[in-house]
Amino acid sequence: MTPAQMLLALIVPGTWGLGFTLAKIGMDQFSPLLIMTLRFGIAALVLIWFTKPPWGHMREIFMIALIGATLQYGLTFNGLKGLDASTAVIVIQLEAPFLALLGTILLKEKFGWPRTIGMALALGGVAVIAGEPRLEDNLGSMALVASGAAVWTVAQVMVSRLKTVPPITVLAWVALMATPQMAIASFFVEEGQWQAVTNASLQDWSVVLYLALIMTALGYSVWYHLLATCDVSKLSPYLLLTPVTSIAAGVILLGDRFTTPMLIGGVMVLAGVVATTIIGRERKSD
Repeated sequence: MTPAQMLLALIVPGTWGLGFTLAKIGMDQFSPLLIMTLRFGIAALVLIWFTKPPWGHMREIFMIALIGATLQYGLTFNGLKGLDASTAVIVIQLEAPFLALLGTILLKEKFGWPRTIGMALALGGVAVIAGEPRLEDNLGSMALVASGAAVWTVAQVMVSRLKTVPPITVLAWVALMATPQMAIASFFVEEGQWQAVTNASLQDWSVVLYLALIMTALGYSVWYHLLATCDVSKLSPYLLLTPVTSIAAGVILLGDRFTTPMLIGGVMVLAGVVATTIIGRERKSD
């Protein structure tokens, strides 16, 4: 990787990690599905002008939007509402081992010992965090975040099958289709949307704009550019900085407590991610 690519690779976990913490702040004003509606709606308005309609793939993209955006973010951000950002972002790291497991089930990929150990470490780390006394009343929220991680892996397998559609096109049109889906879901399961929008402060709208323009439009555009120009095995370690960024932002901006069980569990989860995504991939390529 060139120095410029390394710098871009650092931007991705920075924007994503900070965005997760800011979303927690934004949900003090907006309900989970409402803030995601605004996020994806604004991102779609920006990105759609740089893509062509993916004719022939609209049904697949609609389903990706439904599963990978509406359902996944509905689960994840409703779970985030009941947790501190630091805890939630560690649980979300289950996405990597879940994806490896799903690849074994659906794509017949070899799981191997590194991925088996990685899965055990990641799940064990989440169990350590869940054992904290202060989280006894929030296990349902942790389950929602973990379920969101599992649903995300299903969407990634669906995206991987759209080999002829440019990734930025998938992102733009998933955002466009997810916006009305999330708006409808918000209408039926949430309340107070009009009051939230009309009474939102400049800070609230700044959070929404960050989620839409920086975290989604910029962050994912840079990520897809890197995927097209760099080896995935070289990019994967940079994503481990996402929870580090989010935890630091949570401690600074939200006053989150970073406890000993969170440290132990977080290290176990990240070690599991390394074993699953990096060591497992290297063994596969040998």
